[in-house]
Amino acid sequence: MFQRTLDIITEYWKTFVFLIATSVFIYVGIVFEWDKEIMAGFVVLIGILSNAFAGLVGLVALIPFIGPLLIKILSIPIFWLLNAGGYFVSILFVKKGYGSSVVQGRVLTMVLLIGVVIGFILGKLL
Repeated sequence: MFQRTLDIITEYWKTFVFLIATSVFIYVGIVFEWDKEIMAGFVVLIGILSNAFAGLVGLVALIPFIGPLLIKILSIPIFWLLNAGGYFVSILFVKKGYGSSVVQGRVLTMVLLIGVVIGFILGKLL
């Protein structure tokens, strides 16, 4: 068991470093009462650039039985929200006369969603 834990730590060392650094940054920001919007923006920026969020999702997925189920429960509503947001924006732009732009945007959204699904399937197969 110790060897498996050590393997996980060596495989995800960047994720652990960035998550610990982010936690320390948040703690220091709360103690010194820094602006919350700037702190949130910085944390999101660093999380995206360092792939710390993807590593955190990978670590959660390692939890037996509960991890993969939790990841699926959290990721499926994101697709629903993206699609619903696209429909609402489409309605607004169609009313303003930007019909061709709406079609291009919807095609782009569908390509993005299909690409994510294909990537997910390939990731499961490989």
